[in-house]
Amino acid sequence: MSRQKQPTRSQVKRKGARKIGLDEYRRRRRELMAMMEAGSIAIVAGATEKYRNADVTYPFRQDSDFHYLTGFDEPDAVFVLVPGRAHGESILFCRERDDEHERWHGDITGPERVMQLHGMDDAFPLSDIDDILPGLIEGRTRLYYAMGQDRDFDVQVIDWVKMIDSSNDPGSEPPGEFVQLEQYLHELRLFKSAAEIELMQLAADATARGHIRIMQCVEPGMLEYELEAELTHEFAMNGARSAAYPSIVGGGNNACVLHYIRNSDVLCDGDLVLVDAGGEYENYACDFTRTFPVNGRFAEPQARVYEIVLEAQAAAIDRIAPGNTWNEPHEAAMRVITRGLISLGILEGDPETLFTEAAYQPYCMHKTGHWLGLDVHDVGDYQVNGEWRVFEEGMVTTVEPGLYFPADLLQVPECYRGIGIRIEDDVLVTRAGNRVLTHAVPRTIQDIEALMARGEGS
Repeated sequence: MSRQKQPTRSQVKRKGARKIGLDEYRRRRRELMAMMEAGSIAIVAGATEKYRNADVTYPFRQDSDFHYLTGFDEPDAVFVLVPGRAHGESILFCRERDDEHERWHGDITGPERVMQLHGMDDAFPLSDIDDILPGLIEGRTRLYYAMGQDRDFDVQVIDWVKMIDSSNDPGSEPPGEFVQLEQYLHELRLFKSAAEIELMQLAADATARGHIRIMQCVEPGMLEYELEAELTHEFAMNGARSAAYPSIVGGGNNACVLHYIRNSDVLCDGDLVLVDAGGEYENYACDFTRTFPVNGRFAEPQARVYEIVLEAQAAAIDRIAPGNTWNEPHEAAMRVITRGLISLGILEGDPETLFTEAAYQPYCMHKTGHWLGLDVHDVGDYQVNGEWRVFEEGMVTTVEPGLYFPADLLQVPECYRGIGIRIEDDVLVTRAGNRVLTHAVPRTIQDIEALMARGEGS
């Protein structure tokens, strides 16, 4: 298998973390304003810290919409976009500098520096938001806001509007219409820029290193979470400071549980292990799965099932190109899966009829892919006006067919029970067709076994 050479770990460290530049954040804000009606205002709340227990918080992760427009990754902030405002259209409310807080918890940017560092036109302390924001909303005809995502902030926005409505000031008018912001903002997020694709490639590269590492170090008797630990180490050492989602490490029958995250069982000789895990690089996610034998060699029944899933994935990837619809890869994959189930003696009948009836669903119950970006299951419509969306350059989708035969599924021949296989890669739609971002990890049985054999001897 021919694979592009990845940067060494020392090269990654020397270059430091790549980031989206200020010009791109400004461009995103201009594009959103161009979609908004004249005389309107948009409000986007950032994420807040969440407590895990007592005084211990979960690791902070910024809201994706907020990050997309600002690049500001501190908690307790609100972004406001006011097209045509004479004193500046992009406004950020954030925490003030606090020496005592910073002594314990680290640096706070503060309103003064946020304008320079994040390209804002104006900035105010968050503590002043009740005094300032109603005045910005007042007189605006439409308020663009993601109602329903944060109940506490919903109440705050409604209170500001009520405050304006109840004012006795002459000409004080609240917005006449609330508009769901997502339908505009998420359309922008669906199409990745060159800078975003670079970050997603770096997430894919870190993920690839992790999966190659675990293929080479796995052995019977290890615990599932030991493999997870190896992944986490390799992700972080290559710039992906955290996993993009809870890692799935399912050995044997656990692979048949689609979102298995307990990761506490022993990996047994003769079983397969399904690992669905991706790193997150500068907020951009990789979503990736490989299934491989714990002892380094596929048994014959395992290989038969694996080859079906691999062929289904190849058929799906082949259908990802500008002009094709989003559902075409799924249909291509499920036709292969249907024929494969017939060859295994699990289904009987005409392949096209069985495909039309979705007879494959008890054994592959999920779609073949989803959009990918700042979120693992990223934003963007799959249908437009009731029709499947057409692929366009800059979209990124996963391709992840699978077959799952739980041990208690008696209608399946005994030799296949307890086998769960999924193969997943991240695919960018290009002008000429597609590019697999996660190409660096082997997919074929021959290449996986060869890689694992090299690991045993190292």
